[in-house]
Amino acid sequence: MNGFLGLVVDNLSVLALLAAVLIGGYGVPADVVFGRMFPGTAFGVMVGDLIYSWLAVRLARRTGRDDVTAMPFGLDTPSTIGMVLLVLGPAFLKFRAAGFNPMAAGLETWYLGMAATVTMGVLKFLMAFGGRALRRLVPQAGLLGSLAGIALMLIGFFPMVELLQVPIVGFLTLGLVLYALVAKGSIPGGLPGVLFAVIVGTLAYYGLGHWGVAGMHIAGPALPTLRLSVPHGDAGILHGFTGVAEYLPLIIPFALLTVVGGVNNTESASVAGDGYDVRSILLGEAAATLVAGLAGGVAQTTPYIGHPAFKQMGARAGYTWLTGIFIGVGGMLGFLSNLIELIPLAVLAPVLVFLALNITVQAFSAVPLRHAPAVAISFFPSIARLVTIELSDPKFVTPERFTRLLTLSEHGLPALAVIVAFGNGFIITATIWAAFVVEMTEHRLRAAAAYLLAGAVLCCFGIIHSVRADGGAYALWQLAGTARLVATQFCAGYVALAAALLLLSLGRARPAAARD
Repeated sequence: MNGFLGLVVDNLSVLALLAAVLIGGYGVPADVVFGRMFPGTAFGVMVGDLIYSWLAVRLARRTGRDDVTAMPFGLDTPSTIGMVLLVLGPAFLKFRAAGFNPMAAGLETWYLGMAATVTMGVLKFLMAFGGRALRRLVPQAGLLGSLAGIALMLIGFFPMVELLQVPIVGFLTLGLVLYALVAKGSIPGGLPGVLFAVIVGTLAYYGLGHWGVAGMHIAGPALPTLRLSVPHGDAGILHGFTGVAEYLPLIIPFALLTVVGGVNNTESASVAGDGYDVRSILLGEAAATLVAGLAGGVAQTTPYIGHPAFKQMGARAGYTWLTGIFIGVGGMLGFLSNLIELIPLAVLAPVLVFLALNITVQAFSAVPLRHAPAVAISFFPSIARLVTIELSDPKFVTPERFTRLLTLSEHGLPALAVIVAFGNGFIITATIWAAFVVEMTEHRLRAAAAYLLAGAVLCCFGIIHSVRADGGAYALWQLAGTARLVATQFCAGYVALAAALLLLSLGRARPAAARD
């Protein structure tokens, strides 16, 4: 039950974001979002969760263990945000400008979202066969450190802000979650710790609201509204494929990021004691994304970070099975949005904070102490991504102001342009940075230089350090002005350090005993 609640919270928050931005921000008809996009998207989650439950059962049978925990699985948050803000929303506005009425524009947007999701699924199928080699190649600190940065800065920080917006309830719930899962305190009635914290927090929220405490609702939640929508595709997806090429510079990095994340998560699970085959994990992820797109979904799925935390909660193979059925059926019946309204975000957010803390602790404890700096340095790209997300929020900085800030010159390169470039492709950047620091620490300078040169190549094509505000890929020679200057100097920085390490490698290496 602890694992189920934690995984459901993750998926509900992503679905809530998708609906809120498309309907409230861009004006996409609710019937299209809830009746066409939601069912297929939720169905993809169900398929992936069932696959991962089966993989856990298979691993348990093969090893003879009864404590195998399934890999958590759900909607990929960064690429879903990217799909909504950079693909689906702008496409809807473009169709409206072309003269389509809202319903017709919404359907055309749905077709494009389906085609983009199918494209990402196909790309992930192709890249899955390189997962084992990537796992063998990248040091453990590179795989775990990038996850820890994402966890602490994105999965932990934003929920912490959310819970502190209602501090009485949020801090109460957070403390109870930590009491149950970190301090291992006893819970009245033997209830699962997370369930107990959610019940107490929800009752406190509505109780205090009844007594007039600011920031909390006085009225209770609305009754659920059921709307039956079976996942289904549409021949209109062929229209969508005609427009996908325009968005490939965004779609390719989205798919690549989840593949790298899947490899990292498999390593995290292995450290926690569950040795999954990375190719099976990646193929399951690809299958779920492909099925989601064919069934009408508009967001890709991915293995979630946090396997060690779910294992610590006591979750095994059943929590992913239960989550998949719950999300899948909820997407068809339409009660997921009602649940989001029923349980306040300030009550759900502490579960994500715990997951973030657990992942961060694992990254430092699972690697040798001398590799701790490599883990720490991998946090910086996630910090840059966090700052970019906040600064690009139109509630604080208008889009025009944000674009203008990218071109202002200060000392050296424009500060905001650097932050944006540093945060784009942050998962891959964090992995490369941690990996080359590990290799330097072990005095394998040529290997460190190889990682840096790989980073330079990725930088030249905007896979990492994209200077575009939307994070899209490009070829370096296609850029002009300040954008080209920033991109060129980022690429040159990697090359310069790689050259310096290669020159240093020509010197006499220190003996291993002396290094220790």
